[in-house]
Amino acid sequence: MRRLRPHPRAASLLAAALAAALSAALLGAHPPVAAAATGDGGVLDGTHTSVTWQSPAYAQGTSGGPESCPAAGSDPGDAVCDRFDLTVSVPAGYWDDNPEGGVPVSIQWQHPTDDFDLYIYGDDGKEVAESAGTADPEATVIPDASGTYHVLVVPYDVHDNSFTGTAYLPQTTDAGDLTSFGGGDGSYSVAAGDLKAKVDFLAGGQLRLQAAPGGDFTEPSGAAAMIVKQPALDRGTHAFDAGAYYGIRAEGTVLRVYKKPLRFGLYKADDRTVIWQEAKPLRWSTHGMRQSLERGADEQFFGGGEQNGSFSHRGRTMHVGNNFDWNEGGWNNSQPFYLSSAGYGVFRDTFTPGVYTFGSPVTTGQQEQRLDAYYFLGDAKQVIGKYTALVGKPFMPPVYGLEPGDSDCYLHNANRGERHTLDAVKIADTYQQQQMPLGWMLVNDGYGCGYENLPETAKGLQDDHAQLGLWTQDGIDKLADQVKAGQRVAKLDVAWVGNGYDFALDACDRAKAGIEDNSDARGFVWLPVSWAGAQRCGVLWSGDQSLSWDYIRWQIPTYAGATMSGIAYDTGDVGSIYRHDPAMYTRDLEWKAFLPAVMTMDGWASDLTTGKPADQQPWRDGEPYTSINRKYLQLKERLLPYMYTLSAQAAKTGVGAVRPLWLEYPDDPNTLGPDATYEFLAGQDFLVAPVYQDSDTRDGIYLPAGDWTDYWTGRTYHGPTTVNGYHAPLDTLPLFVRGGAVVPMWPKGTTSWQTRDRGELDWDLYPKGHTSYTLYEDDGTTRQFAGGASALQRVDVTQNRGATVVAVGASDGSYQGKPQARGYTFTVHGEAAPRQVVLSGTGPLPRAGSAAALDAAGSGWWYDPATGITTVRTPSLSLTRGFTVNLLR
Repeated sequence: MRRLRPHPRAASLLAAALAAALSAALLGAHPPVAAAATGDGGVLDGTHTSVTWQSPAYAQGTSGGPESCPAAGSDPGDAVCDRFDLTVSVPAGYWDDNPEGGVPVSIQWQHPTDDFDLYIYGDDGKEVAESAGTADPEATVIPDASGTYHVLVVPYDVHDNSFTGTAYLPQTTDAGDLTSFGGGDGSYSVAAGDLKAKVDFLAGGQLRLQAAPGGDFTEPSGAAAMIVKQPALDRGTHAFDAGAYYGIRAEGTVLRVYKKPLRFGLYKADDRTVIWQEAKPLRWSTHGMRQSLERGADEQFFGGGEQNGSFSHRGRTMHVGNNFDWNEGGWNNSQPFYLSSAGYGVFRDTFTPGVYTFGSPVTTGQQEQRLDAYYFLGDAKQVIGKYTALVGKPFMPPVYGLEPGDSDCYLHNANRGERHTLDAVKIADTYQQQQMPLGWMLVNDGYGCGYENLPETAKGLQDDHAQLGLWTQDGIDKLADQVKAGQRVAKLDVAWVGNGYDFALDACDRAKAGIEDNSDARGFVWLPVSWAGAQRCGVLWSGDQSLSWDYIRWQIPTYAGATMSGIAYDTGDVGSIYRHDPAMYTRDLEWKAFLPAVMTMDGWASDLTTGKPADQQPWRDGEPYTSINRKYLQLKERLLPYMYTLSAQAAKTGVGAVRPLWLEYPDDPNTLGPDATYEFLAGQDFLVAPVYQDSDTRDGIYLPAGDWTDYWTGRTYHGPTTVNGYHAPLDTLPLFVRGGAVVPMWPKGTTSWQTRDRGELDWDLYPKGHTSYTLYEDDGTTRQFAGGASALQRVDVTQNRGATVVAVGASDGSYQGKPQARGYTFTVHGEAAPRQVVLSGTGPLPRAGSAAALDAAGSGWWYDPATGITTVRTPSLSLTRGFTVNLLR
């Protein structure tokens, strides 16, 4: 089984020195060979369109990557690793409109339990492609191939096995003129010679277009099913002949089927306003098919799953596929889906890799000789909702899943000396002593790291208000017994990535079900590589990185951009996995406190200054870091009612909490600019602008239209505006709250959802006109919410000339553990001191002389002239009826 952490695909093992040494070894292996195929090289050109080679038989594997391969001169006959030179000679522009975008290279072997890895380097020694997972065959593409490439195959886990390598030069064919058209009742058949196409109009303003030479409309190869529910046909359509094209009219749209040559275009109901229009006919190649679309003058593109370092893709090439580049530019959690600002989105129902170039024209291609595309219409949020309705809405996490997690190997850990699984409880104890929230612990996150005393460990963690998590190193089939012993969190790894990701998606579904089938808990699964549909079953994280300021920078648009594909939970290790620095760790923790799911990865890092091992728990660095980290972790905990409500919304709408500014302000072009790239919204109400440089100043903070209040100082900015020179010492995350925000919070000092004061709920208010908020609550852990065991409570805040009125509705609904009554604390920002505060049914509340006096009184109000905040505290009130608080001016 492939294990992620020690594998050489990790960035730290591909450092520059190693790359240089490897480059020298590869370049010295064989000179370019001008032959169709020899034992050590081959040519692809106008005469030779494919190359095949056979490796030696390998008695055993290296258990490593390229660094485990000796130099060519020290490895006669490729006895340890196989080397093959591939020379590609194609005319200029050959790849400009090729569906496969480069030369496909693959290796295949007989024994499925073995594992070879594939790496390809250019003449400069830089890696240009790789396939290093557990797939059989391993396959990749040399993009825009031209020149000589050096193929290195590493027998990672092999037992008397060899492989066959293949590479080919894709040849292309275009669809010709329309030769037949027919159908009705929502389903139509189209042909252009050998190309056959099928068009299905689906309920909810959706369209499915399939095309294939010969008309073999197959389903995606793979065991997993991306689509959870196929939409019904929309039978209310009719066709008409417009001369140059056939039109098919459906509710709100017209699909044009052009005759010479065959092309497709989707228009609004007027048949004049374009939604998307093919610029060229469909083109297919040896193992690929692309669609070419005209690009609008201001059209923007988003999606693709997790695209490390970006959220907006106009003018860029976006890859989807099996990728283990954890750093900027990688796409390990990619998805064959994108959405356009023109009012549509596209999902390609496939497990094959693809290349999407958002130039002019837009070209989208997958490495299979078929097109199976679902088109969704609407604005961005509507498109995300329809896409996730097809492949699965984001799962509803347990509330402890939104608390911080901690991961390490405890049993006989070679990195930290002799330890035992129960030692994890000591770490959980320390979280409690440090008054730092902890929701769960992964106690065997190490390679070859097992566990012992599992029920005792689970009980010890539960006593510290944390849940037990396990890395599924031995297989999902063990989940039943582990869950019965107390496991509630499962972490998958690259071992669960099979051909085309279908195994990864299947494993995610199975891991979630394994928890739910053996307990009353909600499944909570983490995985670093995935595919379309993984949002229904897991938290995605961006893999193994090394800490730097740049690491902090590029993650910001990554997680916001993942939301544009319906990924509600995407994250990265706090402080990375491999390196540690106190200031960088704290800066990273500050902003990740506003991601729904976070964890620290302990046991692997070294201190940047001393080079010594450094664990990553948030108290390890001492002051001032410990107090700052505690401040943000406790703030994260207090905001759980807000974040949990966003999770409930995501489970219904598909739209996650972490959002690029464009999603909420699509008419503001500045939300696509460089300033807005490195900030995000947490819900609609919090704008987070992380500090990603060694500086106590943050420039280029873009605030869109509306009022934005500095969370720390109370200063209000009027957008749209850009804030430069923002003073942000180490303890200050630039954080702004939208005017009109109504934010539910747990009481100060809360460190666990289990120990919170259920008799109090706080509301942080930023009055602006009339705004409202609906709080979602349930029992937090079981699946009874799916049957309706939950409650909603609406709060309306109205600011007028004479008063600010806070109207709190009854809590509608029930769930296990719901309190009968609670008191409320309202903090009202940005207003002058009221002359009187009146609680309905009670009358005027007494004014306290200080915050301490208000705390002692239990109810009343107090105005702080230093902050401009009015604090109102009510007595305990029944949840069965509403009430109002009037702040009279």
